Amino acid sequence: MVTHHEIIQLLGQLIRYTISYYGCFFYFLFGRGRRVPFEKLVPATSTAVASSSDATAVQSHSCPYFQPEVGDTEETLLFKKYARLHMYSLALMFYLWDKPHYRKASYREDKRDNLRNVAIPGTGCPLSIFTQNKATALFLLLVIYPLLSIVAAVHGYYYTQRKNRQNAPSITTSQEQRQVDLAAIAREYSTRLLAPDDWFSYWRLNCRIAAFHALLNNVPSGYAMENKWLFLQKGAELGVPVSPCLSLPSIVVKHRNEEGGMGIFFYKNATIGGDWIIQEKIHNSQWVSTMLPPNSPLSTFRVITISRAALDLSQPPKGVQDITALSCVFRAGREGAATDHDSILFDINPKTGELLKGTTNAHWYRLGMLKEIFRCPWRSDHETTHHPDGNIPVTGNTFQNIKEVLHLVEESHLKMCPDVPLAGWDVVLSADPALPVCLLEVNLSCNFFRGTFDRSIYLDFIEDCLVKLHGMRIQLAQIKDDDKKLN
Repeated sequence: MVTHHEIIQLLGQLIRYTISYYGCFFYFLFGRGRRVPFEKLVPATSTAVASSSDATAVQSHSCPYFQPEVGDTEETLLFKKYARLHMYSLALMFYLWDKPHYRKASYREDKRDNLRNVAIPGTGCPLSIFTQNKATALFLLLVIYPLLSIVAAVHGYYYTQRKNRQNAPSITTSQEQRQVDLAAIAREYSTRLLAPDDWFSYWRLNCRIAAFHALLNNVPSGYAMENKWLFLQKGAELGVPVSPCLSLPSIVVKHRNEEGGMGIFFYKNATIGGDWIIQEKIHNSQWVSTMLPPNSPLSTFRVITISRAALDLSQPPKGVQDITALSCVFRAGREGAATDHDSILFDINPKTGELLKGTTNAHWYRLGMLKEIFRCPWRSDHETTHHPDGNIPVTGNTFQNIKEVLHLVEESHLKMCPDVPLAGWDVVLSADPALPVCLLEVNLSCNFFRGTFDRSIYLDFIEDCLVKLHGMRIQLAQIKDDDKKLN
């Protein structure tokens, strides 16, 4: 039996985390956080304690939430850093809301389009419904998000217990084990609410950084690379191995049986100002094909890179040392699928090239409340070792030349868009001996596709981005205030 003391202790922890969430969010949304510099989180030192009457004294930070304390572990410091970044980015949405986006008329419009086919697992409800206006977005963050976080924490508790029983059915639950499990509910709640480590949260953080950076820097030229045709043109011009396209001015596609002017389609090539990029179909390399079933699509490797050259655009890039490849994921397409958007996501160790266990994010794309609310799985772990269409072994294979490929991608980021902070590259290992490795496209509001990465390097970079960009935001606000006073 769980004691009343244990329940009260758990509720106390949940309340403290919730207060920190609301407090930090409003600090950046309406409070002092809008007007003072966003400072880097620096570990507290014993010197700070000795110079203060408070035994828990910390170094000075403008943000009063998630401040470091003496004795914090690296994991705790990383949690606090991410929590501050996450809270700032949530508040940032409302600053960006009706401002121009680098690929849409406004941030809100881009957000709506990107979330129309995404639903929180188990709900079937497209998240785009919360982009109708600021009120609905605020309702999502102030009411629904905390509720979902506590549901996810409780679900995670039972989910973990069930898996443990399956893996070790002889283990019994002792009083000590139960206390650990109750503490795990609080920890999971704090993670879901304050520093979420799911792919969706990282994706949305990357999107906000890209939108913020493009807005305050007047849309640097590198953002044009998200246009697939401009990307191919620029790549060919710079000697980057991009996927080749045909130079035919146009093509005609006819259905073999339809008559009377039906079943005929005309496509004008982008080479002469049309809307269509006409290419031959690219085939997977022999090695990639050994991990796929027959009739599978072109299956790419998603590589995420960051560019420190984008932090200060007044300075030229120093070189490829400004670019870092963070992660690599093999998107193993499903049998009969047209593209690898329907795939199993196998993580890859970027240092060794070893293919690790796979998973999926398909449960985030299952829409329809009546159909999915009781049927859609809530979680998906990295447990897959074989491609499910044919039981083909994938985990344990080695991407032999991964270092060369990652270096190629880093050089491509430097050549094509060093002024963009993050980029997600779709890399192809093809069967064409004349072009064994090529880049299909780049995504600048990028998705890790559930790949693992060095969170310390990533969060340090995001923090540096926000320190710089928030400073520019303050300067811009000051200029506007001065102009109002003059007028």
